[in-house]
This record gives sequence, structure tokens and C-alpha cells, in this order.
Amino acid sequence: MHPFWRHLDKLESYICQVLLAAFVCLLFIQIVSRSVFGNSITWIEELSVFMFVWFAYFGASYAARMYAHNRVSFHVNRLPRRVARWVEAAGDLFWVGFNLVFVWYAIEYLGLLKPFVRAQTLGWPMRYVMLVLPIAFGLMTLRILQVNYMKLVLGIDPRDPDQVDLDAIAADAAKAGAA
Repeated sequence: MHPFWRHLDKLESYICQVLLAAFVCLLFIQIVSRSVFGNSITWIEELSVFMFVWFAYFGASYAARMYAHNRVSFHVNRLPRRVARWVEAAGDLFWVGFNLVFVWYAIEYLGLLKPFVRAQTLGWPMRYVMLVLPIAFGLMTLRILQVNYMKLVLGIDPRDPDQVDLDAIAADAAKAGAA
């Protein structure tokens, strides 16, 4: 794998981990503050919502790379693998088209946001908060293209993470049965 993709994998993973840890910690602080001290810290709620949204969108991009988005695949799995790759690529082509249209409209939307539109408690310009939309959908598009390149050109099929877990459980059960 090219070093660029390896670094992007790590970057997306770290961004997701940091965002998840940060907003969970902030929410814990907010719960303790309310329950123990009877005081609410207003900016924590808004910041944790922004962090959760960024986490969800970056996580969706990372899931596209891991081939972990939900798909109806029982009909494709009945096809020969070579044909199935092209059927999946055709479906992904629609996904890429949707993402590109979404990126276009998100950029247009960001351009329409007035500078005085700000987050209620933090006071941040919402343009920067909403910047996650074109970034994440653009990144997701790159990831979809990357996975299809791996499948169609390199002949490498990424494994569905759920299937990998099932295979590991089946292997463990077979070992336990043999023992």
C-alpha cells in the first residue's frame, strides 16, 4: 500500500479516536457537574455535539475504507467474484455521484452562510463547524475510489469486518471442538 494511504488511514483513525475520547470525557464532566455540583457547563453540550458530528462523518469515511458500510449483498455474493466486483463498483459509482453532488451543495451552502451566524454558546462561526461536510464527503469519495481500485485493478478484496469476526469465531469453535 502506498505511504499516502497508510498515513491517511492512521490520520482518520486518530481523528476518530481523539474526537470520541474528547466528547465522552466532556459529557462525563457535564454529568458530574450537574449531578454532584448542581451546575451545568453550557458550552460543553454544544462542543460535544460538534465533536460527535465530526466524529460521525470522519467515521463514515473511515468505514468506507474498511468496507464496513451496510450493504445488501446476499445477491452479489451468489455471483462469481469477478462479476460481483463490477456489480459492487457500479453501485459505488452511484455513491460517488451522490457524494460529489453533496460536496458541491455543501460548499455552496458554506458560501451562503453569513459571517454573523455563530454557534450559540461558543460563538464560533458556523461556517467552520459545517466545514466537516465537504471534507468528510470528499474524503469518503476518495476512499470509495481507493477500495474499488484495490478490487478492480489489484484484485484485492477488502474483508467485511463483520465477516472477519464471524470467521474468527467459527475458527475458534472448530479448534475447541477438535480439542
